[in-house]
Amino acid sequence: MHDNSALVRARIDRFVEERVKPALYRAATPLALAAWEVPDEPVPFAEAVAQRFEPFAVGSAWGKPWGTTWFHVTGSVPAEWEGLDGEVELVVDLGFLSGQAGFQAEGLVFDPSGRILKAIEPFNNHVPLDVGPGGRIDLYIEAASNPDVGSDWSFRPTPVGDKATAGTDPIYRLRKVDVALRDTQVWELQMDIWTLTGLMGELGSELPRTADLLRALESVVDGMDPDDVGGTAPLGRSILAPVLARPAYASAHRVIAVGHAHIDSAWLWPLRETIRKCARTFSNVLDLMERDPGFVFAASSAQQYAWMKEHYPDLFERIRARAAEGRFVPVGGMWVESDTNMPGGEALVRQLVAGKEFFMREFGIEPLEVWLPDSFGYSAAFPQIAVAAGSRYFLTQKTSWNETNTMPHHTFSWEGIDGSRIFTHFPPVDTYNSVLSGEELARAQRQYAEKGASNVSLVPFGFGDGGGGPTREMLAAASRTASLEGSPTVTIASPLAFFEEAERDYPNPPVWSGELYLEFHRGTYTSQARTKAGNRRSEHLLREAELWAATATVRTGAEYPHARLAELWQSVLLLQFHDILPGTSIAWVHRSAEEKYGQIAAELEDIIADAIAALGAGADAHGGDGAAVAFNASPFPVSGVAAMSAGPVDTAPTVRAERDGDGFVLENDRLRVSIDAHGLITSLVEVTTGRDAVPAGQPGNLLQLFRDTPTQWDAWDIDQHYQRSGTDLRDAESVQLVTDAPGRASVRVERRFGDSAVSQLITLAGDAAALEIETTVDWHEKQKLLKLAFPLDVHADRAASEVQFGHVHRPTHVNTSWDAARFETCAHRWVHVAEPGFGVTVANDSTYGHDITRTSGPAGGTTTLVRQSLLRAPLFPDPVSDQGRHRLRTSIAIGTDVLDAAQEGYRLNLPLRSVDAASIVAPLVRSDSPSIVVESVKLADDRSGDLVVRLYEARGARASGTVSVDCRVSGIVETDLLERPARDPASLVEAQGGTAELRLRPFQLVTLRFSRR
Repeated sequence: MHDNSALVRARIDRFVEERVKPALYRAATPLALAAWEVPDEPVPFAEAVAQRFEPFAVGSAWGKPWGTTWFHVTGSVPAEWEGLDGEVELVVDLGFLSGQAGFQAEGLVFDPSGRILKAIEPFNNHVPLDVGPGGRIDLYIEAASNPDVGSDWSFRPTPVGDKATAGTDPIYRLRKVDVALRDTQVWELQMDIWTLTGLMGELGSELPRTADLLRALESVVDGMDPDDVGGTAPLGRSILAPVLARPAYASAHRVIAVGHAHIDSAWLWPLRETIRKCARTFSNVLDLMERDPGFVFAASSAQQYAWMKEHYPDLFERIRARAAEGRFVPVGGMWVESDTNMPGGEALVRQLVAGKEFFMREFGIEPLEVWLPDSFGYSAAFPQIAVAAGSRYFLTQKTSWNETNTMPHHTFSWEGIDGSRIFTHFPPVDTYNSVLSGEELARAQRQYAEKGASNVSLVPFGFGDGGGGPTREMLAAASRTASLEGSPTVTIASPLAFFEEAERDYPNPPVWSGELYLEFHRGTYTSQARTKAGNRRSEHLLREAELWAATATVRTGAEYPHARLAELWQSVLLLQFHDILPGTSIAWVHRSAEEKYGQIAAELEDIIADAIAALGAGADAHGGDGAAVAFNASPFPVSGVAAMSAGPVDTAPTVRAERDGDGFVLENDRLRVSIDAHGLITSLVEVTTGRDAVPAGQPGNLLQLFRDTPTQWDAWDIDQHYQRSGTDLRDAESVQLVTDAPGRASVRVERRFGDSAVSQLITLAGDAAALEIETTVDWHEKQKLLKLAFPLDVHADRAASEVQFGHVHRPTHVNTSWDAARFETCAHRWVHVAEPGFGVTVANDSTYGHDITRTSGPAGGTTTLVRQSLLRAPLFPDPVSDQGRHRLRTSIAIGTDVLDAAQEGYRLNLPLRSVDAASIVAPLVRSDSPSIVVESVKLADDRSGDLVVRLYEARGARASGTVSVDCRVSGIVETDLLERPARDPASLVEAQGGTAELRLRPFQLVTLRFSRR
């Protein structure tokens, strides 16, 4: 080994920077330019090229934030290049910043016919030209002047995340638009050196291989002429050829490299820009495929393909052709790479159904791999949903971001709440944006946890997040490391090829049971409350629309709105993308989401009204008397109205409301609640047993305000240190008794704090088993966290939290580091804490973030503290996040079990719909077991008229029962989620007429298809 290897390495690095890189192009000449700035939003090619273009000079400023400028590029290849070796290329520098690819200016290059050639990106700024010396060049560049919204991760508030506040001054300066002649030998030499220096940096200095690499690289510098790099590049390559030819060790780790570009469907850019990002990235990929027949690329998200079909049909057809070759691979099978914590069960089903149906319809391909590298943790219910959709494999990368604990496996079997298992891989490379560097490949080999049992891992490579995809440099790295001594072996292949090899290599992997909780980004359960409320409301309106539309079709022959419902589902699914629903996008994205949710709600209300009107038209036939009836879309009875039916509401018993000292007491036959002069709940008693759920001296309905200044990732994170800076908001401006409706009594509480105000309405209805709290907040805080606390006199060592199609139990203690890291958790409509014989449910209509812990209680016991995280106010990436008015509903039911909790969650989220002069409507679908819960009633997607019923076991125990439909049925089959006959229909015991007899395991999800033909 050289005595001074550090100096030698520095000499090599300087030679590359000062000699090799400047020699990459033999010659270059500027091209003529003209430009047209689009006044507002982007326009299609045909509209753009019809505009008046003005002369434009390199060095000039261009591009307001979120603007588009079209450049017309003309000229010719110099005739004097005749006979010179090299490849002719267009080389463009739009004024690229030093930050990441995909977070700044980008361009898309068209020929005069409108055919897309390739994109211009910060680290991929060339377009190969099929033009010889003397040939004419005539091209158009659609240049997007997207601002860099904090890719340096300084998390500073910025106004550029909203077009309305981003300004109009140009933010880029055009640096270069040249036709250039690339010296392929110099480029190949640079790739050789990059690969070997990267490998050398990962090998131990004492290894003979390290010395050989250093000696060879030094010999290149010694042997080449620094004043004639192009002429001596072949010599340099010949010196390196022997060390590049030495094969990998037989025991080397095997890497399957998958070309990839993780394109966030929205994040630090709006949805409309993602459409263009997809076109730019996919055109890059198609260009590479023309030049490298071994290149395979995988892209997820049916939505992104659908955008290409709609906005770039020619590009889409080129993608389709490569997909038929098995080289452009649809992967994942979901509509978008969604969040998996907050979407409801039926929404996650539709993510897979909509995605797979698109891929099968457009490409004849059903992806078998679920591909979610970047979502912020994974629900324990997900394995069952994926398996029920026909998927076999699952990939994630995000758990490498854990702050506290390291996942013990990289290849394992993931087991969900019902016992379903899916073969799972967590790439040890710890990135989904690999460039196939020596550092990354060594990391994958070093960290792979299954050594000795398996020896293959997946590496997704390509610029991602903001797109860009793989580059020719990455493909060069892959070819050089296919078998290279000291490096893992690299093979480019599809995700399915990897999973099939990994499964053969490791047929009995270890099992991870339960959720894949991300020990990071815990604020995503709370940020952007309006987006979350819009999602929750949309999911339940979709349930209602499908239920009543199906009922109307079966009962009256009304037309079922297949297309409208599919389109609305797709809109909701898109907004569940893992940077939209979690609340981590720029202001533009969330304002647009809120507007879209309003449109979705309006259209779903129209569908529901049409269905109810159709049902009402048969009032005489169904025995209606013209009086108002209530439509109950819940799978449980509410106020005397049977599940999934319409009928009169039982007359509510009266509520006793009276003053008690400085406070008030509300009481019905089930509950007695005491509210003190501060608007706090000091007692909540189950009348029949006398059991009080509120511990002495620890009142409930306590709003708490915390400093919320995470160390990084503002909108994403809640750091545990928030707990050290809380303030109880006990003072009330007024506490008043309100009796504004028969059979109900309320106490209104008004509070002010900081720059904000809160109004709460605490209500007890005569027939209610739960106390309701409606919290309206006019929120104007910054970097604060608002929680609603309920200390409960319950000794619970664990809490049940609703997830999709069931619930999970999480410890309330912190015995282990895994427990301690789970200090903020996600729940859907309810959480439940219990000791033997007594439980308490806390339900919500739009809140996801919770923390549930044990604290010291009266007389030496313990209290279980349940807190809902209502609102946050992070400053990045949206500096006005959550400002303004919010309405959140909470309910508390005592003396409950988890099935009662499920019933309360549905009740709060599916309020009765009162309709004047409507018909009584008998249930179309009935379940005779309270734990067999009907989640969805719809008509089959194939438009056959068959009725599809999706249900699940909700208690977490084995269950038997029947599900019947009130219509003529010719047969019943158990199906997968795509409504195809199930491969192993073990749940349907017997079918007679319109009745299915079922036997379910705990939390089992079942889809039944009732044939009406």
